[in-house]
Amino acid sequence: MSNDLNIVVIGASGALGSEFVSQFAGDANVKNIFAFSRSQVKWENEKIKSYFIDIEDEESIKEAAEKCDQIIDIVVVATGILHCDQLMPEKSLRELNKNKFVKVFEINAVGPAIIAKYFLPKLNRKRKSIFSAISARVGSISDNKLGGWYSYRASKSALNMILKNAAIELSRSNKNAIVIGLHPGTVDSDLSKPFQGAVKENKLFSPNYSVTKMREVLQKVEHLDSGLLIDFNNIKISF
Repeated sequence: MSNDLNIVVIGASGALGSEFVSQFAGDANVKNIFAFSRSQVKWENEKIKSYFIDIEDEESIKEAAEKCDQIIDIVVVATGILHCDQLMPEKSLRELNKNKFVKVFEINAVGPAIIAKYFLPKLNRKRKSIFSAISARVGSISDNKLGGWYSYRASKSALNMILKNAAIELSRSNKNAIVIGLHPGTVDSDLSKPFQGAVKENKLFSPNYSVTKMREVLQKVEHLDSGLLIDFNNIKISF
């Protein structure tokens, strides 16, 4: 593997994003890390360049891409929303709210799509390069046996389709680029905290474990995998 990799992590202040940054910073093969987040983080590592991004603002995403003055080898989009103070996953149609539904789509699907618009052209054309985004198994239509979580499931299904489309389009202009969705498993984070009581024993992972496994996926992924959703155990998830 080359020892001059340039990495982009978007959502670098979150549980998974910050762990990606930390692990990449400790990798001797990594030269530069462009860490973007809405909440500024101070990193004590000369490899890391920290910048602001608002993934709900296209101009902010465009400016973020312009700050990357290197050809990029790996992009990790580690943003997402499941709940917040005024928003919880819907258990039934009665709980649907238009504004909340739009908010979830804005962050989980539209944001990554616009990020792809500006960052895919910056991927390395001379060797394997990867654009990845954190998705979720619950976005799989064929795997849905429980129902509920309307906006979250739908937004992740939309993200999976966006990544599939991007993979097809990019294959025509950059033969070395790969686009994938990553399923991290259930991670011990603020996102999962209200729902951890229902998680089976040994199925709640630390950010360190999840990111370590996902980085293994990034190392193993091949061009035939482009457009797929792959979990932390390198298992392909059907749409």
